[in-house]
Amino acid sequence: MTAPAGGAVAFLGPVGTFTHQAVLTWARERGTLGGPGAGSDEEPGAGPLRPEPLGTVGEVHDAVASGAADRGVIAIESSVEGHVVPSLDALVGSPDVVAVDEVVLDVSFDAFVRPGHDPGALTEATAHPHGLAQCHRFTASRGLRAVPASSNAAACRDLAGHQVAYGPRLCGELYGLETLAERVEDFPGARTRFLVLCRRDDAPAVLRGTDAPAWRTMLAVTPVVTGPGVLARITAAFGERGVNMSSLVTRPLKVREGQYVFVVTLDAAPWQPGVRDLFDDLLAAGDSLKVLGAYPAEPGGRGLDGVLPDHVPTGGVRRGDDAATVARGLLW
Repeated sequence: MTAPAGGAVAFLGPVGTFTHQAVLTWARERGTLGGPGAGSDEEPGAGPLRPEPLGTVGEVHDAVASGAADRGVIAIESSVEGHVVPSLDALVGSPDVVAVDEVVLDVSFDAFVRPGHDPGALTEATAHPHGLAQCHRFTASRGLRAVPASSNAAACRDLAGHQVAYGPRLCGELYGLETLAERVEDFPGARTRFLVLCRRDDAPAVLRGTDAPAWRTMLAVTPVVTGPGVLARITAAFGERGVNMSSLVTRPLKVREGQYVFVVTLDAAPWQPGVRDLFDDLLAAGDSLKVLGAYPAEPGGRGLDGVLPDHVPTGGVRRGDDAATVARGLLW
């Protein structure tokens, strides 16, 4: 997939966010980031593609929908904190924007302070809410109060003398900060997925020009008729057509209490024969469907086909556990 030469790419700013890094990574991989230093994550942006920092995820979507930006990049899922709700809801609610590509980044947080800070005066930790959640142990060990910011880079840019900010290493260099500690995240090896957005009417031509061995599709399924067995019916339809799910999340309908949209990520493209048949089945059952994105799949990704035994939730029970353990885990 080729990024638009000379095009603006909107992202959640300011410069230095992980989303900014995702923009640079995507542009380099697609061969559209030129100029001196283009091969470095520390380069704020060069060459024909123009990264454009914006204030909110909503502004990124609006810029793409209106044509002010050729593409947008948003974070969609953290391996630690799960789906990014504002990004997911924006896709579900947008009639004019769809995802056409994916970027996956390894994510690590450094802790920054103002140069010449007073160690005894540090009382707050600040970052995007997902960043604060991923660095909870460091915050607690220092007795700091968590203060959410609009982005990790904004927290670093606006850092006060009594605060510690969490963000990518790039932020320390961009904003002249002192590194208090490196790699302060609770879970090393965290990753975040980002989606590349374009206008829905442009998506077919963009996707036709993409040669990929494997695909993923994000699909919103809204049951028109609800009641017992609705989710079982929907998931059974995937199994009957041999279409694998990578994830399944629910989002509430904003106007109807107790009713939900099911957002399914499946391991195929929407135009492939088995998927077309699946979509026909769901439409025939009365469900409303909307493709939120179709993009080349990252090699080696895992779906809902089981996890390693050591990775199940703490306190979970399995076959072979003694009766007391099972009773405790299942509240029997």
